[in-house]
Amino acid sequence: MKWRKKRAFTLVEIMIVILIIGILLAIAIPNFMTARDTSRSNACISNLEEISAAKEQLAMDQRLTDSVVPTQSQLVPTYIKSWPLCPSKGVYTINQVGGTAAQSDPTCSIGGTHSLATVGQ
Repeated sequence: MKWRKKRAFTLVEIMIVILIIGILLAIAIPNFMTARDTSRSNACISNLEEISAAKEQLAMDQRLTDSVVPTQSQLVPTYIKSWPLCPSKGVYTINQVGGTAAQSDPTCSIGGTHSLATVGQ
């Protein structure tokens, strides 16, 4: 009688492969999360820049004075095709026309990296 030896992976070999995959995931997941947050922040800043440009264009067209706060309905659809949404579920505030950058730049309720103040840094 001939004994046929079946080739198969041992339990130790399978556990080593699972360990290696686990280590690779432990390295990859934090990098993925950081890239996702950075992408959302950049998209939010782009939306804030779009709102700021539309607000300035409205102010020039309507000859608005400083401290006037435009409404969303004044900007959409004439100056912005549709109102942008923050990818992190923040809410945009238009703020006043003119004044210092802190007073006039549109803001996101998330704050932090979701701000036009972080663009130059």
